[in-house]
Amino acid sequence: MSRLSLSHPQQAKKAHFNAFMRGSGHHSAAWKHPDSNPKEDLDLDYYAKIAQIAERGLFDSLFMADNYSGLGRRLEPFTLLSALAALTKHVGFIATVSTTYNDPYHVARKFASLDHISKGRAAWNIVTGHSKEDAENLSRLEHPDVAKRYEIGDEFVEVTKQLWDSWEEDALIYDRDTGIALDSSKVYEIKFQGQYYNVKGPLNIPRPPQGYPVLVQAGSSENGKELAAKTAEVIFTAQQTLGAAQEFYSDVKGRLSRYGRTPDQLLIMPGLSPIVADTEAEARDIEDEFNALLNPKQALKRLSNYFTVDLTEYSLDSLVPVDKAKPYGTITTGITSRQEVVVDAAKRDNMTIRQFLARSAAAHGHVSFTGSVIQTADFIEKWIRNNGADGFNILPHIYYTGLETFVDKVVPELQNRGLFRTAYEGTTLRENLGLARPENKNRAIWALRRELEQEQQKQQEQQKERQQDQQQEQQQKAQ
Repeated sequence: MSRLSLSHPQQAKKAHFNAFMRGSGHHSAAWKHPDSNPKEDLDLDYYAKIAQIAERGLFDSLFMADNYSGLGRRLEPFTLLSALAALTKHVGFIATVSTTYNDPYHVARKFASLDHISKGRAAWNIVTGHSKEDAENLSRLEHPDVAKRYEIGDEFVEVTKQLWDSWEEDALIYDRDTGIALDSSKVYEIKFQGQYYNVKGPLNIPRPPQGYPVLVQAGSSENGKELAAKTAEVIFTAQQTLGAAQEFYSDVKGRLSRYGRTPDQLLIMPGLSPIVADTEAEARDIEDEFNALLNPKQALKRLSNYFTVDLTEYSLDSLVPVDKAKPYGTITTGITSRQEVVVDAAKRDNMTIRQFLARSAAAHGHVSFTGSVIQTADFIEKWIRNNGADGFNILPHIYYTGLETFVDKVVPELQNRGLFRTAYEGTTLRENLGLARPENKNRAIWALRRELEQEQQKQQEQQKERQQDQQQEQQQKAQ
């Protein structure tokens, strides 16, 4: 296929990429493939190699999902990402942390620590959680409903920002001549009092190198989109078609002005699961090879969660019973948007259950693409140039080979088209993403507070002097 030739006013726009780390890979049968070694996914060396491949490919960051339940083999994000920070120089680190099942002070401190350790490469994927099992594992009486979780999340983020801002940039002075290490007048108690949190502050670690870690949000629900417009700087999402992606892109970017923000302050990055080879036929063969390793009954049990019937009771060549889909929003208290994407795709493309299974095996609701290097670059270029995305969260079907092929073949093709960087732009994740470093929002408030305190002190001194003068006058009259 010939290269796609697009005429678009945003010719200078370049794509951003994150590598989504997930076990042996994102295809459900990746662990069965002879190129994988599933026992390695608890090994630091395994993740170090993924990080080094991503950095060689000039990826912006590595992304780690997380939860507090289930039978997965999940390393704790801060532990792993801190270790990887010591083994890399440029690639960033996105840790997923729930606002429902954590404390703002702890989260602010952990991210500040990761940002300092990595010299400004940390990012926080803000989630509210969707599993009642998380609540049961963390001694909570109930899993809050969606509205309450987002209320909690909104306040949680505000507290963490204020904690990061509880230090002015030049609070640490280390003046050996005077023996003063810290100017305590530039470290403040935030005294936050809200509906869900009361936090005195200050944080016990200086402000992060990036000001704040990059704030990321994942989700496409109404609540999620509004949170992204208000707070996030990167949003991970899942759209199956360019039209749907453009609609989402326009919707979310259009909400930013409500919060005094501009479109360039939020990057939209859908998930993309690419299977790439030199030719389309070779890529299709790889896809077939992995799909042949699937256990259909096991995979369909998982997909049946979206329906009121058990899909294993249907023939693989029958149409997906989309009329049996559960009402959106009733699966759990928080994965409505992903359900809509998956079920709507089956309805739109009139899929058989076999096709539905194959489509879902690697992408898990994100867009999948199987094709040659040129076709893959065409696909990415079309979405980037036509306001469907600012970049992609890459979901390799298998580690390491899926990521290596993308880095060694697709990245150079995109660079040749002027669509991807040829070197990192800076040393921090913010600089590489083109995001401004946030100013300390409390600095102006504290400057005004100091000014008022000084003025108050001056008035008190003047009042004291007047009183002394009056006393002297009275004493003189008495004499």
